[in-house]
Amino acid sequence: MIPLQDYASVTPYITKDGSEIRELMHPKVHGNRSQSLAEATILPGCKTELHRHAQTEELYHITAGHGRMTLDDETFPVQPGDTVCIPPGTAHCIEAVGEETLKLLCCCSPAYDHADTELLHG
Repeated sequence: MIPLQDYASVTPYITKDGSEIRELMHPKVHGNRSQSLAEATILPGCKTELHRHAQTEELYHITAGHGRMTLDDETFPVQPGDTVCIPPGTAHCIEAVGEETLKLLCCCSPAYDHADTELLHG
């Protein structure tokens, strides 16, 4: 299997947290071993649901738009070029602020799994 994913051929889907995701590289599809890479899209004025992952460490790299990131009790602005590390067990969500769609790359290790996502209503 060639470890190349053509962007145009990736069908987006909605994750448990409500963001639209394009899974760019995932072990179950591409044969890589221990991480996944996805592009998340959050429309202006929208935000993901507060959630956490028991096992997964995530890196968010902002590529377009502006947002407001929440990690546990801390909230801060993010913009293109910023990268945020989300340790396992950390409650988090991200909101698109302004009029532009927020886009980010999300790297997960171990690879993203719906079963590792706990929604935190509140």
